[in-house]
Amino acid sequence: MRLLLCLAEHAGEVVSIDALLEQVWAGVIVTPDSVYQAVTSLRRMLGDDPKQPTYIATVPRLGYRMVASVSPWADLAAPQNGAAAPKPLAGRNWAMPAAGAAIAVAIILAFLVYGRIGGAVHAAATPASAPLDNSVAVLPFLDLTSESMDQEFFADGMTEELIDRLSKIPGLRVPPPTSSFYLKGKKISIPDIAKSLGVAYVLDGSLRKSGSTMRIAARLVRADNGFVVWSETYDRRLDDTLKVQDDIAGEVTKALAHQLPGNSTLR
Repeated sequence: MRLLLCLAEHAGEVVSIDALLEQVWAGVIVTPDSVYQAVTSLRRMLGDDPKQPTYIATVPRLGYRMVASVSPWADLAAPQNGAAAPKPLAGRNWAMPAAGAAIAVAIILAFLVYGRIGGAVHAAATPASAPLDNSVAVLPFLDLTSESMDQEFFADGMTEELIDRLSKIPGLRVPPPTSSFYLKGKKISIPDIAKSLGVAYVLDGSLRKSGSTMRIAARLVRADNGFVVWSETYDRRLDDTLKVQDDIAGEVTKALAHQLPGNSTLR
């Protein structure tokens, strides 16, 4: 409910992950995955499609935006037979014409059927004390091509493609892109990253460009001891960047299948 109100108060605006954590989870230590889980829960309860959103839109690498029409509550029911006009509830009161009723019903049903949203999100966002071996976080790949970082879009696409590929492996837990890109540019150690995301492995990488050739380096690190358990470099001509991303993601995914326990499905 707090997340919904926060987005409604900033309807039409992009609200960053940091802002949501500060306003919705004030005074509580949680990971960015809490935001992702809460948004996912809201969308499921509202029947919202993230690809064609009616309520909440994802703004890649920036945050979320309420796209439904939102306005302050103004059209209170007129008093009848001399009765006093109803008073709005204390605090912030918001109404979403047309969409408002659906949101209200969905939230009520959510509390009755699924239990309190906050409790469910907190349970989902709190990592286990001993992360499962079948868990890996993909950190944003670094653009080392030049000072201008003109290939950052390629690096980000590489990261998203890897997350998408790995998340489709049965039994493998992979934090969503929102959590990964939240860490972009932040100086955090591998163990701390793994602890906050609740994973046993961390995959990171970088790319360099020479002429029309791109060199992509990737490595898999075991978080509890910091050892590199796998690394590889790939050289590709940049005739088709999307194809290069797809090819490299496929090769890395297959390579990781031999390193992550229990993932023999890709071998």
